[in-house]
Amino acid sequence: MRRRWTLLYGVVLLAAAACADPQTSAPAKSGDASQVAFDTSATQQHITSAKVDAIAAELPVAVRESGKLVIGNGSAGGGLPPLGFTADDNKTPIGTEIDIAYLVASVLGLQPEIDTTSWENLFLGLDSGKYQVGISNIGVSELRKEKYDFATYRLGLHAFEAKLGSGLKVSGPADISGKTVAVSSGTLQEAILLDWNKQNVAAGRKPANLKYYQQAADTYLALQSGRIDLYLGPNPNATYHVATQHKTEIVGTVSSSYPVQGLVGITTKKGNGLVKPLADALNAAIADGSYAKVLAKWGLQGEAVPKSLVNPPGLPKK
Repeated sequence: MRRRWTLLYGVVLLAAAACADPQTSAPAKSGDASQVAFDTSATQQHITSAKVDAIAAELPVAVRESGKLVIGNGSAGGGLPPLGFTADDNKTPIGTEIDIAYLVASVLGLQPEIDTTSWENLFLGLDSGKYQVGISNIGVSELRKEKYDFATYRLGLHAFEAKLGSGLKVSGPADISGKTVAVSSGTLQEAILLDWNKQNVAAGRKPANLKYYQQAADTYLALQSGRIDLYLGPNPNATYHVATQHKTEIVGTVSSSYPVQGLVGITTKKGNGLVKPLADALNAAIADGSYAKVLAKWGLQGEAVPKSLVNPPGLPKK
């Protein structure tokens, strides 16, 4: 079964990664509404590419001879669309991260074996060797790089969501001055807003009034009723919400690792010999266009990267 939703491309999609400011991105000008089809069926076709023998030869012998790539995905419990969630049959995992797993495995000539687990058990599985890689919206950080290697494949972005037709635009601290902004407690998003409030106060501007809600439904109800002006959350989830509910718009984005550019990477145990073939496989998919097809399938073209990097600078340690 295919569900068709209206996606306002001029609001949701960002400029190419090479052109975007590393800290914030203002929303694009509004364009014509376009239709995008989200395939939520369990029988959907995953986007793959041709095996590249030279890249497959880079794999550790044991992995290459096993013929499989064991992947952990932390979207248990239904997940968060469009990254990783449950198909219409209520059991099959689908989403951007699942398609990336199939794509990379195909270039390496391996069969993906995907296990959906909790976020905590995903890292336990990587540490124990149960999973060879983790593909689950894992942001690169300096702390994580002490234990894991990363091959990047998406920008890490948070999005400011506002009521449709709000006229708001957010590209920096001054744009949230005096506004009421919803955010989840203890998140990277909250840390960014607290930092921006310090900047506003230092500049003689009013800080934003931060509001905390336990449920997403309560947040969106507050947004629709005008009790809050903005909601800051992960860009992929905001993109899906805008596309499927038609009541909100994305009015700005900020790097998930502000003040440095956030990056999401395929994660593997440090020094196990997998990170280079993973990055090379991603770059082969970027070059042949199959990578772009995966992001377009889930409306995340704005998070595309021009090249997969191995262990780039990540979220600084506090």
